[in-house]
Amino acid sequence: MEQCLQELYAPHNACFGCGPSNLQGLQLQSFVKAEVIVASWLPKEYHEAFPGMLNGGIIGALLDCHSNWTAAYFLMREMGETKPPCTVTAFFNVTLKRPTPSRQAVDLTATVKELKADRALIEAKLFSNDALCATCEGLFVAVKAGHPAFHRW
Repeated sequence: MEQCLQELYAPHNACFGCGPSNLQGLQLQSFVKAEVIVASWLPKEYHEAFPGMLNGGIIGALLDCHSNWTAAYFLMREMGETKPPCTVTAFFNVTLKRPTPSRQAVDLTATVKELKADRALIEAKLFSNDALCATCEGLFVAVKAGHPAFHRW
């Protein structure tokens, strides 16, 4: 069975958006599909902004975490490592294109726009029923010893 990046590399991570050990979090699971990282996530009623529509902050958290794991995976691959570096968000910009229904799964994709030694510029998209609902562009940086996120997974 295929494991998601979060369970494979950070099973004890407690991040609200993607931490497998955070039972009250979103528990997003990201999977490698060639040069694209994909995820599917099913909202609950308490993730709504109003009946039937997903909250924009939840959308932002999903895109941020999914993009961060995309950066970590491709940086790991580029460096020839067996574990991803701990990456943090330097910036991310979310554009909400249309209301996102909350009573069905949302699908996410993320790809690398630019990869440098310790950072990756990522483009991510969130779809509902194949309709593009939100986009994200963000920069994610591998941290070094001394940073609070170093060795978080």
